[in-house]
Amino acid sequence: MRSENTPFVGGPMDGRALPVLVGPTGHPPKWYTIPVPQDDGSPPTVHAYRRVPAGYTKRLGLQRGWKYEYAPEGVERRELRWPWSKPKGTP
Repeated sequence: MRSENTPFVGGPMDGRALPVLVGPTGHPPKWYTIPVPQDDGSPPTVHAYRRVPAGYTKRLGLQRGWKYEYAPEGVERRELRWPWSKPKGTP
């Protein structure tokens, strides 16, 4: 598998760049979670980072890559929505 150094913005990892594995399309995962163990044996604290575009070129507006921004609210959970599903508001 291939990896690329991806910068982290905000939170406890601010200013660091870690090698992140990329998928078959060349994109890193949409969410990156970092569990931090506690000294007292309680469950670890999990810090979540969301993938966002790192920037765009001036001339053509092409994307320059990816970076991770800190998401203090955690990972957003989505439910699958299929085209044949009923709208959410109907009983």
